[in-house]
Amino acid sequence: MFEHIERVPGDAILGLIEAFKKDTNPQKVDLGVGVYRDSNGNTPVMRAVKEAEARLLNNETTKTYIGSHGAPAYSDVVLPMVLGADSPVLNAKRASATQSPGGTGALRLAADFIASQLPGKGIWVSDPTWPNHHGIFTSAGIELHKYPYVDPDNRLDFSGMLAALKKIPEGDVVVLHACCHNPTGFDLSQEQWQEVLDVLRERKLLPLIDFAYQGFGEGLDEDAYGVRLLAEKLDEVIITSSCSKNFGIYCERTGCLITVAKDTEQMESVRSQVAIVARENYSNPPAHGGAIVSEILGDAELTAIWREELTEMRDRINTLRRDFVEALKPYGLDQKYACVAEQRGMFSYTGLTPEQVDRLRDEFGIYMVRSGRANVAGFSHENLPYLAKAIAAVND
Repeated sequence: MFEHIERVPGDAILGLIEAFKKDTNPQKVDLGVGVYRDSNGNTPVMRAVKEAEARLLNNETTKTYIGSHGAPAYSDVVLPMVLGADSPVLNAKRASATQSPGGTGALRLAADFIASQLPGKGIWVSDPTWPNHHGIFTSAGIELHKYPYVDPDNRLDFSGMLAALKKIPEGDVVVLHACCHNPTGFDLSQEQWQEVLDVLRERKLLPLIDFAYQGFGEGLDEDAYGVRLLAEKLDEVIITSSCSKNFGIYCERTGCLITVAKDTEQMESVRSQVAIVARENYSNPPAHGGAIVSEILGDAELTAIWREELTEMRDRINTLRRDFVEALKPYGLDQKYACVAEQRGMFSYTGLTPEQVDRLRDEFGIYMVRSGRANVAGFSHENLPYLAKAIAAVND
């Protein structure tokens, strides 16, 4: 029966990994894979995570299922982290959390919930957006559309975005990146979030906020500004949260779907439907990652250690952004790539063309996605001079 099945091209990022491994250039640089790396090029296990796991190992008493919504202890710590400890949304019991296999799993839950409970509604994503958004939503049978986000000069096109949002049919779903926009690194200001809120309210649009990088932009609370604003000012909001990045537990697949409804009664109805969606997808989420997060956020000492480590990671990335632009100054390219220092999060839309990206790979062993998206965490003070020289060469 498999004779008719055709082979398709593999994932572009996975292909970069294989090509990078085979490259014999001693100065090769990997700017493709979207994980945090330290100055040695490693993705470390955070100290708070190691301590939490040691405690879990000693205290764990069962490996039983944790239920379709996940462990209550996980929801109890994630909801305040995302919505704020003193959130009026939480005080009004308007929000529900469903533990998921990573942020990707939360997005799939959201997609299936929208497809089953809001049939016929289209979904709008930024152009560009995380490529997997396209696959997740279309595979759920939702009609996908785009709104502008970056202009031809590689700048945030907020006016174009706002104009497009004002034309979206009432009741459709709009996917917004809470912070550290993937792949561009361009984020909305607080004033721009206010304008987006006004349009969402006027057009009766449902926001789906992808919150994958809390703490990697400006800070845990600062990065949550747009999320909390919309959750507090609108009756209905969907949020997909990930702990993979800010806790460094990528392989544990730890995420959360948060739904905000007008009141507790409506929230309970939504929650009941989300449980069915989770049950039909994977039955129960994996427990270990959520237990790590719960252990850390439930202990003041571990929380302090984790916050310190997260600050170190964020500061390192933001410093590397500025140092990258500074390294290009001798070549007269600092203004051309000044946007890299203005962006936030692990990713940068550099403005490099596909042809320039190809040259960087073939001539210098520098690997990134052909869109010009680079993982800034792959920069280091050791490789910045080499990167700058190579980028100057392909800009001739």
